[in-house]
Amino acid sequence: MKLSQSHISDFNKKSSEAHQNQFDFLANTLEKQNINTNTVVNQLAKFQVAIPSWALGAGGTRFGRFSFYGEPSNLEQKLSDVGLIHALTQTAGAISLHIPWDVPEDYNAIKEQASALNLKFDAVNSNTFQDQPNAKETYKYGSLCNSDEAVRAQAIAHNQDVIKIGEQLGSKSLTVWLADGSNFPGQHNFQTALNHTENSLKAIYNTLPDDWKLFIEYKPYEPNFYSTVIQDWGTSFMLANACGDKAFTLVDLGHHLPNTNIEQIVSTLMYKGKLGGFHFNDSKYGDDDITVGSVKPYALFLIFNELVYGMQNNPQNPELSWMIDASHNIKDPLEDLIQSLEAIQEAYAKALLVDQAQLKQAQLAHDVVACQEILQNAYRTDVRPLLAQARLQAGGALNPLAAYRGLNIRETLIEERGKHTIATGL
Repeated sequence: MKLSQSHISDFNKKSSEAHQNQFDFLANTLEKQNINTNTVVNQLAKFQVAIPSWALGAGGTRFGRFSFYGEPSNLEQKLSDVGLIHALTQTAGAISLHIPWDVPEDYNAIKEQASALNLKFDAVNSNTFQDQPNAKETYKYGSLCNSDEAVRAQAIAHNQDVIKIGEQLGSKSLTVWLADGSNFPGQHNFQTALNHTENSLKAIYNTLPDDWKLFIEYKPYEPNFYSTVIQDWGTSFMLANACGDKAFTLVDLGHHLPNTNIEQIVSTLMYKGKLGGFHFNDSKYGDDDITVGSVKPYALFLIFNELVYGMQNNPQNPELSWMIDASHNIKDPLEDLIQSLEAIQEAYAKALLVDQAQLKQAQLAHDVVACQEILQNAYRTDVRPLLAQARLQAGGALNPLAAYRGLNIRETLIEERGKHTIATGL
């Protein structure tokens, strides 16, 4: 299925007058605060978030998975689904592949399809947290950290193969997330495991193309529950420094212990020029991987406030890579992704409204009350008309979720694919 511009334009006509009234009112309000509305809208229009190839089907837990009808059963269909989301939102202009779940069979055909859908290939993701069919070695006791040199060599070779796949697609970065760790005290030696991991990452890093980046994720627990080798941002930062200038820390919002000050982590990494990108999701208890902004929208805004400051004041940090990493256990995956994209753009828009100069003055004056008011005034602003205007200018839907339902997209996908297709990955 592919949406035409006329489909979206026709649907927009139903709410265009109401949108224009809402946008004009907000624009006039913001202009009185010396905020250039056009500048904000243009920044929102440029902000693109990658959709991972594993997120187009229903998610699941270790207890079970409830499939969603009309799921994409191959990479071509996954690209098509991302194309649908991007056509509606105009903010999902990239797809991130996970290998070996989604290895292209025909690279030229896949690239042509992506180009036709106005999509780029974002970071490629390796997988050493699962044993693959016919693999000689097992990752049961770790991959890059393993005490067995043959296991480490297999994991390194896999990451190097992923880089080669990414090169053929036009990707420019590799994301490494490790499940490596231990479940019981004494299971492995912390220093030895860390040393093996550093050496393995250096071996992968040394095969990176000159214009590529290496993103190193971290996570405090799960699937191992006593220790993980790369358990926090400091360890990731240390390993990135050990690898070299093309290696960076990647922050997954769910990969933190409860109440961790993620915005401070973001600020520190950007100050040091080592923040590579983000995996967006939300959580209540741990790495819940639920819809972005569904539980902690203010926390997301505070993170974006630091990101906006960093993007304006930290030229030493490279352009960031953005991706959604969520598990849609009981939702239509495409609807969930649309909701997440809206929440991300909303937090970004509100952060763009913060008067950083005024905030700086309040900080220097130790006016704590004023600091809070400046942030919360921006957060309390209903910025949805700005998001809608940015989509409208780019050819998207004023209300992507309403358009998705009104155009019967899921029903059409079920008719085309059937009820019982299952997507690879999560």
